[in-house]
Amino acid sequence: MKLYAPWEKTFNRISTPFEHFLHAQTTTGIILMFMTVLALILANTPLTETYAHFFHTKVDITVGSWQLSHTIHHWINDGLMAIFFFIIGLEIKREILVGELSNIKVAILPILAAIGGMILPALIYFGINSGGEGASGWGIPMATDIAFAISALVLLGKRVSPALVTFLVALAIVDDLGAVTVIALFYTDEIHMIPLALTGLSFLVLVAFNRFGIHAVLPYFLVGLVMWFFMLESGVHATIAGVIAAMAIPSKPKLTPIDFTHHTRNQLDEFDNYPVATDHMMHEKQKAILINVKERIDSVGSPAARLEHGLHLPVSLIVIPLFALANAGISIDFSSIGETITQKVSLGIIAGLILGKVIGIFGVAWIAIKLGIAKLPEGSNMSQIFGVSFLGGIGFTMSIFVADLAFLNSESMIFQAKVGILAASLFAGLFGYFWLRFIAKKPN
Repeated sequence: MKLYAPWEKTFNRISTPFEHFLHAQTTTGIILMFMTVLALILANTPLTETYAHFFHTKVDITVGSWQLSHTIHHWINDGLMAIFFFIIGLEIKREILVGELSNIKVAILPILAAIGGMILPALIYFGINSGGEGASGWGIPMATDIAFAISALVLLGKRVSPALVTFLVALAIVDDLGAVTVIALFYTDEIHMIPLALTGLSFLVLVAFNRFGIHAVLPYFLVGLVMWFFMLESGVHATIAGVIAAMAIPSKPKLTPIDFTHHTRNQLDEFDNYPVATDHMMHEKQKAILINVKERIDSVGSPAARLEHGLHLPVSLIVIPLFALANAGISIDFSSIGETITQKVSLGIIAGLILGKVIGIFGVAWIAIKLGIAKLPEGSNMSQIFGVSFLGGIGFTMSIFVADLAFLNSESMIFQAKVGILAASLFAGLFGYFWLRFIAKKPN
């Protein structure tokens, strides 16, 4: 029997795409936490001016007389975050086609819970801020940060069932879809029709690529980049282009699994028939066979799956950390923090992310289960659903993103919003984690 070193065991273990997804989200959550703390430190030390100056530095792209000029902060929020939204689009598409949202009997509970977890926070926030300057921020507490929420649940290990993790993932995916829709429909000030029409035309080109069976990634990337530019010029937030582009990426492989298996077996049989060359080196024909098998492996995986798998790491290690570093740094005056939290914007966000999410997610789930519309995730109970509903109140990434859109020209409102988001997310995350760890018992 062959013995493996510990790291070899890791490489020999086969992980499902869902396990890769969970690992990527957990990694993102840990890095997010670190970068958030770093941003807060930079914003509250003598380095605060250097920190602010760096992210307000202009970066220009010039071609002849044409110029695109934005600050680093803007490039991160409108440019790099489009890649994050592209990943969200791919995740939504996968879940609908082959994931937890493809089976309505399984999907109905997280879908209903997510809808409740979006509507109630928005209503609570609007109730507190109705008629005031902060009324436009109603979309801020609707969002759940999938990376932080899943990280907290994964850290609990065997204390929660895999079905409960799946429930939270499906809920967060539906939540993301809702947040994207809200951004597209309600946080657009002015629409320019010609760039928007060109955006639609670009999307039709991507769909044509899909219909004609183009599986190479480069054509989609080039047209997607053009579509992002037109979306930026249209007035609709440019990151929405990422979600739309993801919908056009082929999800069907070029080669069916049966054809792949048949062809690969024949190739491997041919590979074995060649004698081993000197010093155990492969025959030239064997090398050619391996190249052919590799090409077939690429063909049996869809472009959507390859892109989702390939982009998770750079998004986890670069895009989201940079977003946190650029947006989480708020200068906190601890002597006035109590006054800030009691401002209507902060209060609305805190009440929305904590009370709204819990009442929305847990309340709707309880009603749906009692009415027989849905059933509990296997190996879980209502006490655990209550704990998960608190994790749904971690709003960080998407909430900050919406806050910047809602209060575009008001630094004081953005500050109040970020204080509320950080306070609510911290409380919701800690309470949800400790509830699931020490109070909610896993069913026997």
